[in-house]
Amino acid sequence: MIKLISWNLLRLTGASPDDVARLIERERPDLLLMQEVTRAMDGLTGRVGGHYVRSPLPGRIHGLGVWCPVPLTTPPTVLPLPSGAMFDRVCQIVEFGSMTVANVHLSHGQLLNRRQLRCIAKVLPHRAAVVGDYNLVGPALLPGFRDVGPREHTHIAGDLVPLRIDRCLVRGMACVGARALLRETSDHRPIAVTLDVVNQRQPAAEAAVAVA
Repeated sequence: MIKLISWNLLRLTGASPDDVARLIERERPDLLLMQEVTRAMDGLTGRVGGHYVRSPLPGRIHGLGVWCPVPLTTPPTVLPLPSGAMFDRVCQIVEFGSMTVANVHLSHGQLLNRRQLRCIAKVLPHRAAVVGDYNLVGPALLPGFRDVGPREHTHIAGDLVPLRIDRCLVRGMACVGARALLRETSDHRPIAVTLDVVNQRQPAAEAAVAVA
């Protein structure tokens, strides 16, 4: 079993290194994926140990970050994504044991973010997960992948509209648990997903929501 947590930290005004350290100590993830990570998070390992890599977005003060309690086999790779009108996006690809995880913060355009997902899927092996802030409304429409993330809202747009935009899509493995954690210092709730990389059978309950 592998426990993944993903959290959009809300750059500058959101989660601090102490907030992230408390989340790690409380939830004990095998892999923590972060979005809107700034240079301030570089001191995280001084608080909780482990290993941390930050991948900035081109020309921005924030980007993607990954923390793991043990050394990664290889450093994460950075995949440039199709860009929109505002700024360029990248994906952080992490090899973790027998699976590969793509850490994403996709564009807001609903055609563009689905195009970005297809670009990511082309470079991933069979056993893979795409996790993070999708900025996506409705089904992902990514062939071969199942949406196994929590079904609760994870973000409230303009403090009015609840949205489920923090997601986890998987291929080649089963999900045995998914939940949205309590909202803390960011405008996004962290999501926690536990994956079984050995048993690939799809539980009936999971199959019922795979296309939602």
